[in-house]
Amino acid sequence: MSNNNQKKRNFQIEAFKHKVVVDPKYADKTWKILEHAIHEIYNHNASGLSFEELYRNAYNMVLHKFGEKLYSGLVSTMTFHLKEISKSIEASQGGLFLEELNRKWTDHNKALQMIRDILMYMDRTFIPGTHKTPVHELGLNLWRDNIIHSSKIQTRLLNTLLELVLRERTGEVIDRGLMRSIIKMLMDLGPSVYQEDFEKPFLEVSADFYRVESQKFIVCCDCGDYLKKAERRLNEEIERVSHYLDAKSEVKITNVVEQEMIANHMLRLVHMENSGLVNMLLDDKYEDLGRMYNLFHRVPNGLLTIRDVMTTHLRETGKQLVTDPEKLKDPVEFVQCLLDQKDKYDKIITMAFNNDKTFQNALNSSFEFFINLNGRSPEFISLFVDDKLRKGLKGVSEEDVEIVLDKVMMLFRYLQEKDVYEKYYKQHLAKRLLSGKTVSDDAERSLIVKLKTECGYQFTSKLEGMFTDMKTSQDTMHGFYAAHGSELGDGPTLVVQVLTTGSWPTQTSVTCNLPSEMSALCEKFRSYYLGTHTGRRLSWQTNMGTADLKATFGKGQKHELNVSTYQMCVLMLFNNSERLSYKEIEQATEIPSSDLKRCLQSLACVKGKNVLRKEPMSKDIAEDDAFLVNDKFSSKFYKVKIGTVVAQKESEPEKQETRQRVEEDRKPQIEAAIVRIMKSRRVLDHNNIIAEVTKQLQSRFLANPSEIKKRIESLIERDFLERDNADRRMYRYLA
Repeated sequence: MSNNNQKKRNFQIEAFKHKVVVDPKYADKTWKILEHAIHEIYNHNASGLSFEELYRNAYNMVLHKFGEKLYSGLVSTMTFHLKEISKSIEASQGGLFLEELNRKWTDHNKALQMIRDILMYMDRTFIPGTHKTPVHELGLNLWRDNIIHSSKIQTRLLNTLLELVLRERTGEVIDRGLMRSIIKMLMDLGPSVYQEDFEKPFLEVSADFYRVESQKFIVCCDCGDYLKKAERRLNEEIERVSHYLDAKSEVKITNVVEQEMIANHMLRLVHMENSGLVNMLLDDKYEDLGRMYNLFHRVPNGLLTIRDVMTTHLRETGKQLVTDPEKLKDPVEFVQCLLDQKDKYDKIITMAFNNDKTFQNALNSSFEFFINLNGRSPEFISLFVDDKLRKGLKGVSEEDVEIVLDKVMMLFRYLQEKDVYEKYYKQHLAKRLLSGKTVSDDAERSLIVKLKTECGYQFTSKLEGMFTDMKTSQDTMHGFYAAHGSELGDGPTLVVQVLTTGSWPTQTSVTCNLPSEMSALCEKFRSYYLGTHTGRRLSWQTNMGTADLKATFGKGQKHELNVSTYQMCVLMLFNNSERLSYKEIEQATEIPSSDLKRCLQSLACVKGKNVLRKEPMSKDIAEDDAFLVNDKFSSKFYKVKIGTVVAQKESEPEKQETRQRVEEDRKPQIEAAIVRIMKSRRVLDHNNIIAEVTKQLQSRFLANPSEIKKRIESLIERDFLERDNADRRMYRYLA
């Protein structure tokens, strides 16, 4: 190309001058070759075939526009072979049926693979262009239509498969590998084949099977055994799916088992006589309860059913417990029973109910329900604490003390009248501190910290004041003895606890006549104390004190007696008299008669502590009894503690008095709540005030609507609120 400027030439491809003539018999001949090859493949004689040559033949047929002939020929040849295969499968006997079907299916798949390789060009070009079914899919469809859906095979196949499942369910061992292959074949033929030809009937038959079986079991088994059987069946079905069914069938078959074995019998199982849920709860059958929880969890409303029955049972047993007159005789045992009940159910919920929050809530609401059925619960819980902190926790490790206190706090949270508990707790704490009978100051303080966390500073400020008074009193006594110790000589010693009036439970001060030796000493202390503290008043609480006396009896045996102040006053009278009547003692001491009777009872009627003798001898003290020193008194201990015969629980009048004090204390709290609410809302109707006040005070007590109404009236009288002129149920805040 020497001339660069020469124009670029346009190339053209021209048609052949001579027409290419294809042999009219070409298509038939070529198809014959391919048809023969397909026959050979199905007859297992493929080893002699040249696949390269066959591929070229199929390629040329498509190229020369004989794709249609090739495709329809393939359909009819395969159909012919599958009809033959169908006959041999139909002819197979009994157990060989599935094996034959599986063998032929494997052969068909191999043949299909080879045919697809030969017809690859048709698969890639002709088929997409004409929207026909690709070779492999065609092979599967033909197998489905000619084999699986053949009239003689379809029902037989389904029945055989279902029978094998039934045999496996009744304990026989079956060939799972063969089952897996057949089921896999149905799945390979498309989801609809597996579902329609096997899964749907399988689920129906299973439902019937489990319906009958569950009816049989429910009659002859107890609840625990029934649940074991249901659980085993469920696990078997899950395992069956993993071995030879489609994974998607798991949800469907487990639903069938759940419906037939559990959902349909839920109430009957839960209420089964002698073995249902209540019996399991009573006998702590954690394993059975756990099984019931796991199975019922799988069905709608299953857990709700368990929870409702548990709640009803809990409330009934709780109600029996808190209203049982026998249990009410011993407050400590009463509270211990509550704690045991709570521990029992906590353990059940942890071990069997998967720590389910809804069950915890049901447990809490049940306890709150029945603890508050008994108006004395706050008092009893405080008595329980008193018992533990006096003696019950002696020698117990710090951790265990904390566990007991936490349990008490848990019961305290259930109380609606927390202020009543506070009243009793204060009284009991006062007695413990004054008698020095507390097991450990740390435990006392720990409980106060817990109460403070739960109810705030208001609740515990006075309790903390009591501890402060005890410490201050120690310092005061040191000062008193430093100042007057030398003049007191070896006379009686005095220990005084000075209590701040507001912090301690108020007692109506009843002074008794102290022995002259003691009253002189008390006067000395009074003048010392008032000399160091200006502007204060002291009043003696003789009903709360104790004394240690040295006593010598008939045969010269000596003892040290630990007694109350009242008992000391009585015993000291016998230094100057051999015999005294009840009336004489009452006159000389001026102790209130109920206290005096209890005091004499403990000195004369308690075996082993009877330092006095009573005539006539009887359990109770009468007005005309006479008393003498019991010269025959003996004890193996040098120190003898003489307790007072106390009513551990309050007597009815005392209870009324405490109740009245509580009601009085509530009034200012209700008023304060009303004012707080009205201050922020300015105008509010009657019902909303009641609701808001109740809500605000519920952490302390349950406010009585009629009492709230009285407080509103009182505030209106004192010009804090006014009624609306138009609507009498509306109140307005007056700033």
